[in-house]
Amino acid sequence: MANPSAIPSSAIKGKITVWHLQKMKDEGKLISMVGTAHCDPLWVVACERAGIDLVRYTAPGESSEMREENMYWHTRQIRRMAPLICLNAVMQTASHADKYTAVKVAGRLMSDGADSVMPMAVTNETLKYMADNYIPVFGHVGCLSGWQTGLFGGYRRVGKTAEEAMDIFKMAYEYQENGMIGMTIEMTSREVTDAIAKKLRVPVINVAAGGSADGSELVIYDLLGFSPVASMPKHGKNYAAHFENGIKAFEEFDSDIKNKVYPAEENGWGMESQELDKFINLLEKHPAKK
Repeated sequence: MANPSAIPSSAIKGKITVWHLQKMKDEGKLISMVGTAHCDPLWVVACERAGIDLVRYTAPGESSEMREENMYWHTRQIRRMAPLICLNAVMQTASHADKYTAVKVAGRLMSDGADSVMPMAVTNETLKYMADNYIPVFGHVGCLSGWQTGLFGGYRRVGKTAEEAMDIFKMAYEYQENGMIGMTIEMTSREVTDAIAKKLRVPVINVAAGGSADGSELVIYDLLGFSPVASMPKHGKNYAAHFENGIKAFEEFDSDIKNKVYPAEENGWGMESQELDKFINLLEKHPAKK
């Protein structure tokens, strides 16, 4: 049997692609999506094994330039470890400042294993050029995440009036018509969320937007309870409490060390007595000072 890591991910049996996401919408099946930010690839492996359809991810880095450059090796690492899940790579804003750069960066990400790219607040001109060059673009409408939230007065609910809701729909519709293959919709009401998802041909996934749409996304920090912040956002839901459980585990580990509970005899192994005696004798003869 061939080594799966040596086979292009698109050729592996059971691989979820953007084609499958569209088919799920057409068949009325809801899409599950997790935003992993710059988490360890092992969490993407966990998502894949749990049956999650789609993961949106970014790479670690101190600056946007570092995050952009790190996305390539991060993508390769994730894909080697999770060959089946559909990967949506978030592009840094500067990487789609013009349509030629956008295709170059997106092409590298696709070659390294991404299934689609998400250029936040992409222009229709750049989007069309990307789509014409066969780049699957999975976009975003509603309250744009990142520094763009300043345009909305911060991270807040949008589309409260009929006119504002129509502006969001028009943006989503233009994205679809210019070649976007799917999108998330953020911080809209459940009614606007579901109405836009129903009106569009492509998958629309709710993130902090209340409605079922064609599926929903949760950021991994909210989903697994990683965040140390006591208050949860209204749209969030903890399915685990890893941060609090982690504190308890660290406390117990610290206590075990200081009370000489860990390491116990079963956590190590013993040398044969004859060899041990010989070693101690050699050690005592060594001139090393304490």
